[in-house]
Formats: sequence, structure tokens, C-alpha cells
Amino acid sequence: MRYPGGPELRGDQEGALRRALWLERFTLVYMLTALVAVYFALGDSQAMKAAWLEDMLSLIPPAAFLIANRFRYKPATGAMGWGYHRAISVGYLAGSIAIVGLGLFILVDSGYKLVRAEHPTIGMVELFDWHFWQGWLMLAVLAYTGIIPVILGRMKLAPARALHDKVLVADAEMNRADWLTAGAAAIGIVGIGFGIWWADSVAALVIAIEVLRDGFRYTGRAVLALMDARPRTHNEHKPHPLTLQVEQELINLTWVREAVVRMRELGHVFEVEAFVVPATRQGIVGHVEEAIERVRALDWKLHDVCITPVGALEDVPDDLSPIGRGIASFEEIRKRAGLTDEDIASEGAGS
Repeated sequence: MRYPGGPELRGDQEGALRRALWLERFTLVYMLTALVAVYFALGDSQAMKAAWLEDMLSLIPPAAFLIANRFRYKPATGAMGWGYHRAISVGYLAGSIAIVGLGLFILVDSGYKLVRAEHPTIGMVELFDWHFWQGWLMLAVLAYTGIIPVILGRMKLAPARALHDKVLVADAEMNRADWLTAGAAAIGIVGIGFGIWWADSVAALVIAIEVLRDGFRYTGRAVLALMDARPRTHNEHKPHPLTLQVEQELINLTWVREAVVRMRELGHVFEVEAFVVPATRQGIVGHVEEAIERVRALDWKLHDVCITPVGALEDVPDDLSPIGRGIASFEEIRKRAGLTDEDIASEGAGS
């Protein structure tokens, strides 16, 4: 059997990947229809223009996910010794920078029109021999673009957690926040209808601020991941519990006296590097090989594991491996990090 996501994925993750691919393809098709609908209903509304640009931004995460998925599971080569897993992080960063750029454009454009006190107008349109206020058409389009993405966003959370895919998480968050964009644009249109000319530009500014908030948050996450920051949970809320679990697994081995563990994220999988002080050097090669297999068995995300025996641990940061050096227990560190039993179950071993 040929796995759709590479040999590191197990049964549950294969199903989650297939579901994620279907959802992202559907999202692209749906967003294209939304872009067409909003474009033909734009009129002179600055808020509708901002909503249209925001919908265009919503194409970036699913496109990045689908493109990166064709590369990140390619096997390692001599030139790419760790494989192509970080293709997803590169796509994440590129998409985040694009979001920041367009957010700044909306902010400047809307602010300029507000300062100049431009008065937008919404006229009448004819559709199938009916004449009605164009604002009703705009509101109907905004309902179409604001409700369905919220549902899609909720549907993407489960596969995002199963795959530890932060691009999918970012896409789900953007989809779930689309109601804010649609709601702000709707308020602007209603404001124009009641003669409140500045409501349109203010609504566009609210959308711009929301876009910038997303862009800066996602850019920061992508940069930290590329700088080999300590792995965090799929939603970035807490440190990932697997770091503690690997430390606990190694220190529980009878032949290990001390251990230092550090991890980094390679897209959706982790690289583990551990230095251990053995209590005995007898049979050390077999011990190390067994330890590597035990660590890999903890979770499918522990893709690349390297364990190096050393004589002593030197120049180790105090907060790097407090369990492995006997400074604190697993429970103490878990409480300090705010990790609950639910976090361990959903993000930790076997997830």
C-alpha cells in the first residue's frame, strides 16, 4: 500500500490527511466562488473592497497546504539530509508575509479615504427586471462568505490536531474569524444606507486590523519554527508534552544516569537529539539502539531520533532538560507548563 502522506503516518493520520486534503480542495473552490460573488457586488464600498481582499488572502493557507503536501513527504537525499518536511514551514512564512502586506494596504487605503472624508454611495441595481437597493445584494453576498467558512474552520481543527499541522490550524483560525470580516463589512453597508458615510471606512479599518493581527501572529510562529524553537502544541498555546515524555522515557532506563533532550519541528514531525550519561558502558550500542526504538514508539511525530552517549553533561541551560538531570519531576514540569491530562492525551504519546 502506498501511503498518501509518507511512511511515517499511521492509520489515524492517513485518514486525517485525506480529510484535510478534501477540505482544503473544497475551500479553494468555495473561496473562488466567494471572490467572484463579492467582486460583482463591490460597488463603491470600501468595506466590501477590504472583504474582497481578505477573501483573496484566505486562498493562501489552503494553497500552501496543498502545494507543500506534494513536497514535504519526499525522502531525504544527499543534498537534503533531513528531507523536505519543512516545505510546509516555508509556505507558512510566505503566506504570512503576504497577509501582512495586504493588511497594510487595506489599512493605508481605508485610512486615506477616511481622512479625505470620501462619501461612498450605494445605488440601485436591476436583476431579472427587479430594481432594488444594491446594499441588499452586498449583504446577501457577505452572508454567503461569512457563514460557510466558520463551518469549514471547525471541520479542519480535528485533522489539524491529528497531523500536528500548523498551516491547517492557521487556515482554520482564518476561516472561523471570517464572520468578523463579513460582520464589519455589513455594518459599514448598513451605515451607508442610514447616511453614516464614515461607517464604511471604519469597517474597512476594522477588517485591516484583523488581517494584520493574523498576519503578524502567523509570521511570528513561522519564524520561530524555522529558528528551531522548542516545539509547541498544534495551536501554539503550550509547550508540546512530547519533550517531557521523551526525557521521562530516557531517564527511566536502568543504564541512563542523566539525559539532556532537545527537539525541533520539521514541519509536522519532530527531530529529537538526546545526550545521555550512561551508568555503564557495557553493551552501550545495543542499549542506544533499543532506546531509539522506544522513543520512536512514543509517537509517530518523533521521526528522526539521535541518542549520543557522553561522559558528562556540560554547558546545559537550566531549563533545557530539568527532568533528565534530576532538577524536577515530570509532574512538576507539567504543572509549570500548564499541561493537563487532556493535553497529554491529545498532543502526546500515541496522538
